[in-house]
Amino acid sequence: QSNIWRNNLYSTLIDLGHDVVEFDYDLQKTILKVDKSLHQSFIAKNRPKVTRELLRQIRQAHSERPIDLFFSYFYDACVMVEGLEQIKAMGIKTVNWYCNGSYQFHLVEEISPHYDWCLVPEKFRLENYRAIGARPIYCQEGANPNIYKPHNVPVEFAVTFVGQAYGERPDHIRYLLDHGVDVRVWGYGWNKFAQSYQSRTANSVRRLGQTVREFLSNTAWQDGLRRLLNLELLRSAGKKVREAPAVTLPDEIIGGVLTDSDMIQMYGRSKINLGFSSCGTTHETDERTVQIRLRDFEVPMSGGFNMVETMEELEEFFDIGKEIVCYSEPQDLVGKIKYYLENDDQREEIRRAGYERAVQNHTLHKRFEMAFRQMGMGT
Repeated sequence: QSNIWRNNLYSTLIDLGHDVVEFDYDLQKTILKVDKSLHQSFIAKNRPKVTRELLRQIRQAHSERPIDLFFSYFYDACVMVEGLEQIKAMGIKTVNWYCNGSYQFHLVEEISPHYDWCLVPEKFRLENYRAIGARPIYCQEGANPNIYKPHNVPVEFAVTFVGQAYGERPDHIRYLLDHGVDVRVWGYGWNKFAQSYQSRTANSVRRLGQTVREFLSNTAWQDGLRRLLNLELLRSAGKKVREAPAVTLPDEIIGGVLTDSDMIQMYGRSKINLGFSSCGTTHETDERTVQIRLRDFEVPMSGGFNMVETMEELEEFFDIGKEIVCYSEPQDLVGKIKYYLENDDQREEIRRAGYERAVQNHTLHKRFEMAFRQMGMGT
């Protein structure tokens, strides 16, 4: 299980000298079911329960030693707005950190106006927060240099990507392979695009289809079943079952899910670390959304060479072409990969400069110090 966010948020607050009391509650099921359109019944039962326990623990801690700030990474599904108001009524300031507002703003629309502040890493979403009555503070992502640091590891891979398989990512990896790029991937979901997995799935579907056909052909109530269910529905369901990822990738390029430590070391084991910036399935709509990600600071801070999609906002944090490299489209990506694989000195110069910039300017310590100053709370 990954501790990425705990290492970045909690550990940074400790590093800054704050006394932090953690909410002692297993939120795993809650976080897995935050979308009200999919899990309305669960949320309706779970949300009050979480809120009651949160309030109980805060009252207990506050009675022992006054709490100055309630800091959370919550969705609407995590807490009742009445609970947030009760926390503020105790004289405790409240702030919520959330980094998926780029395409999942709807998951925090209800609670955001009830916090004193919202830390928002997506600059283009600040007005959305203000429009619902929230008080956003622009606080870009960063990384904890006590966790993300260079390791003395051999450089073993030409091009790698570490992250989940969704959206445009599989298509981009397939494109790179088709154009002669030696690329490897690690993370959740990639196994479903493996050639062996898709072959097994196809065989299973074929066997299931044969079994169903044999069953229907040998039953006396075949005609009645057809009339009752309408075979067009069965065909539609069958078509849906048979749908497989359009992209097929060689088994040998796909690794498993890395531990946090192995992920950080992988950034140093790779000549080029890829970054994909589109959000969810927005690339399938007329409003494709891109955002800066935690990886854009993790990679250079860990001593890796970072190559990520061009974004105007990213230019505020790195000198493009001198500290990181950006690409505009798959063809451009292929060309730049091949160029920097052939030019070791330039790649190494950019890698070193990216590391220096990340350590000097993009630690979460500095992000939080800035945010707390804006809150009038110092550090």
